[in-house]
Amino acid sequence: MKTTVVYLVILCLIVSCTNGETKHVRKSNSDGSEAWGYVEVRPKAHMFWWHYKSPYRVENPSKPWPIILWLQGGPGASGVGIGNFQEVGPLDTFLKPRNSTWLKKADLLFVDSPVGAGYSFVEGNQKDLYVKSDEEAAQDLTKLLQQLFNKNQTLNQSPLFIVAESYGGKIAVKLGLSVIDAVQSGKLKLHLGDFVFSWGPLLKHVSRLDDNGLDSSNSLAKKIKTQIKNGEYVGATQTWMDLENLISSKSNFVDFYNFLLDTGMDPVSLTTSLKIKKEEKIKKYSRYLNDMRSLSDVEDVEGDLDKLMNGVIKKKLKIIPNDLIWGNNSDDVFTAMEAAFMKPVDELLATGVDVTIYNGQLDVICSTSGTEAWVHKLRWEGLEEFKKMEREPLFCESDRTTRGFTKSYKNLHFYWILGAGHFVPVDEPCVALKMVGEITKSPQL
Repeated sequence: MKTTVVYLVILCLIVSCTNGETKHVRKSNSDGSEAWGYVEVRPKAHMFWWHYKSPYRVENPSKPWPIILWLQGGPGASGVGIGNFQEVGPLDTFLKPRNSTWLKKADLLFVDSPVGAGYSFVEGNQKDLYVKSDEEAAQDLTKLLQQLFNKNQTLNQSPLFIVAESYGGKIAVKLGLSVIDAVQSGKLKLHLGDFVFSWGPLLKHVSRLDDNGLDSSNSLAKKIKTQIKNGEYVGATQTWMDLENLISSKSNFVDFYNFLLDTGMDPVSLTTSLKIKKEEKIKKYSRYLNDMRSLSDVEDVEGDLDKLMNGVIKKKLKIIPNDLIWGNNSDDVFTAMEAAFMKPVDELLATGVDVTIYNGQLDVICSTSGTEAWVHKLRWEGLEEFKKMEREPLFCESDRTTRGFTKSYKNLHFYWILGAGHFVPVDEPCVALKMVGEITKSPQL
């Protein structure tokens, strides 16, 4: 998941939009610190990107300034919206400066991927143009990188770090393999840096389920395992949703992004009954951050992400089709990738590329125990030595309170972030920024 400095000074709109159609469209602000646009990654499929050039960049020939490609989860959530304005971008949803922005360590490239997420779209709302697999999503992203990097010397000489959150981690693995192949074949010019990825037994251990709830959840978990083994991936996704419903019921609606909370404690949770609809998944994911903010900061609609992206930001960008509603097609993206949702991935480590995994202690939907179990099953020659390594504590600047742990062996690195739920940069911004600095080896200010 890594970075490359992008100095895109584009003075005008290249190729116009007609009836929601675009080719390769680029635009920038007056000082060149931001650039954004569309790339037609397939006929009638248009992916939106937004690049920020860091004002903190340090020119060091021996340590090129990195660029981070941020991949959001879902699948179908918007990196341009959620990752940018709610997590690591330069401004928050009130358009106020974010002190913990990752621009302090790297340039940032946000994308709305897969096509259909956020501002990305397919012409004529042709749902058959949505990708069906992680591989297809990775191919689209590779084409976007080719368009952005191949003709930009500044970009293709800096290390690119691919950072993914939640489901974005699955796509990141496939993207890494696709990028490596494209670079080796001469189709893509960039320097690849690193990849960074972010139930029942866990909730029993923290007293959110009793033995009866654990037995019921384990039964469904076994069913999912059997379905995956038999290649029944759509069925496994449906059973996973059933498992969420069951756990919500048995735990009195535990928050899947932070097990210390109930879903009813923040408006993020749309789940006030036993029924969790599939089409609510993406909304629940994106509204979690809105709700955490609203509990402490605001009582009115100011700062609402939907209103921001469909109002002030859409007006600023000037190239978004008039009839496009930001995030309106995210549910369709999720549905199109239903068969890919439960497919496992583990191929990237063998290529020798650095892989970093980080996990929030309080997360349920991507629990640390589950992530550790996955790591311990990786087909990688260095796994046994990695398991033997001792962890090092993480601190936040001069504060010597333990904020997490990390350990590494060869090209695998793991970060345990204490006190954080699903959205690590939001819950523990200081430690997250420190982690990013270590991963990217960003030149110090």
